[in-house]
Amino acid sequence: MTDCLFCRIVAGEIPSDRVAETDQVLAFRDVNPAAPQHILLIPKEHVADSLAELENFSVLTDLVKVAQEIATGAEFEEGWRMVTNVGENGGQSVFHLHFHLLAGRRLAWPPG
Repeated sequence: MTDCLFCRIVAGEIPSDRVAETDQVLAFRDVNPAAPQHILLIPKEHVADSLAELENFSVLTDLVKVAQEIATGAEFEEGWRMVTNVGENGGQSVFHLHFHLLAGRRLAWPPG
């Protein structure tokens, strides 16, 4: 998808501060962070616009594994949150399946 922001980041057309990468997943720092540590995890392939449309769940294993490795490597010992937004009313602004990995401060519940 040439008009998808995250597809363009994967293709290297838009620069990103890459944190981790596997064959299936790219993790990079959010340009508008909601926490001191705010990393986006995306499938490299545009498999779905959101979690609601995902049909092949195998990519979730890699997404969670990369999140765990980042959090462990960065020593997010105080805790961390991994969340995905679905649809505009759910707070989604980029329609390419992605997760937010947040850490570095006390995260309120409910978020917002």
